Amino acid sequence: MKVLAAMSGGVDSAVAAARAVEAGHDVVGVHLALSRMPGTLRTGSRGCCTIEDSMDAQRAANKLGIPFYVWDFSERFKQDVVDDFIAEYAAGRTPNPCMRCNERIKFAALLEKALALGFDAICTGHYASVEFDSQGNPELHRSLEMAKDQSYVLGVLTKEQLQHAIFPLGKTASKELIRAEADQRGLSVAKKPDSYDICFIPEGDTRDWLGDHLEAEPGKIVDQEGNELADHDGTIGYTIGQRKGLRIGRPAPDGKPRYVLDIRPKEREVVVGPQDALRISELSGERFSWCGVGPDNPEQWREVDCQVRAHGETVPAEMAIIDGQMQIRLNEPLIGVAPGQTAVVYQGTRVLGQTTIDKTLSAQAANV
Repeated sequence: MKVLAAMSGGVDSAVAAARAVEAGHDVVGVHLALSRMPGTLRTGSRGCCTIEDSMDAQRAANKLGIPFYVWDFSERFKQDVVDDFIAEYAAGRTPNPCMRCNERIKFAALLEKALALGFDAICTGHYASVEFDSQGNPELHRSLEMAKDQSYVLGVLTKEQLQHAIFPLGKTASKELIRAEADQRGLSVAKKPDSYDICFIPEGDTRDWLGDHLEAEPGKIVDQEGNELADHDGTIGYTIGQRKGLRIGRPAPDGKPRYVLDIRPKEREVVVGPQDALRISELSGERFSWCGVGPDNPEQWREVDCQVRAHGETVPAEMAIIDGQMQIRLNEPLIGVAPGQTAVVYQGTRVLGQTTIDKTLSAQAANV
């Protein structure tokens, strides 16, 4: 097959490309230039979009003996990921930019261009596996290395996208084996640290970064009954589940810590309350998709496992499509789930589908 290997400049994508070459594919490497923001154009940035990264990707491609290109997707990235991130926070929601990048850039814009240029598939260094059912339909499954499993952030992929995706690292038992293989292959990124944080926020301070992109509107911190407790400088400085930095100045009547329960930008209110109110028992979202072939009779409740963070715990749940929404009932409450996050549902190791969370119901409210 003619394969386009997305090379971020890290060890995972370099080894993935090497394995694609070793498998006999006709491989071309590409690095995506995603951000023109000054902070990401320096060495030492903590994301995955630096000049240093593109040079590392080029060196890996040279070592593998494959053609290499840098494609500028910065305008599309700004519109589909950065602007979406800002808009979601402005609306009091908590977005996942890595999920949006996979959905709209790597497996939409990149795949579309790859297919138009005659490539059969794209290859990435994600820790996940594509398997096929008895009818030949693709399914996304968890990685053998659970500690590095990235199936969650790939939960937005459709059947058509999975048909053109290759994840060579999915069956590898540990990251240490990947680094050892990179070293054996003579790849200079063998000991390169993993990227972390949001790539377009190189300093890692989301609150400070948002302050440069959104106008802060002062308002009130209130309790669940609407009683005013303190002033705040802007709702963008708060996230669901936050405990520190509330600056209320006095304890709750029961002496226990207060946590952010809700963010209401239109009212300019931040609602705080006890930790028990963060225990979520139900959630739902209108924007959902199936990862591969969807289930028959989706309106029927079925047993699943639900995950709401990239490396978070999974809990048993029930899921059904009711009135055009994916509704999920959690058998065990999850703490601090926020609108804007993504809920991914699994059946065993298979990713069944996902939804962007619009509404949550606390276990406390459900029991009233």
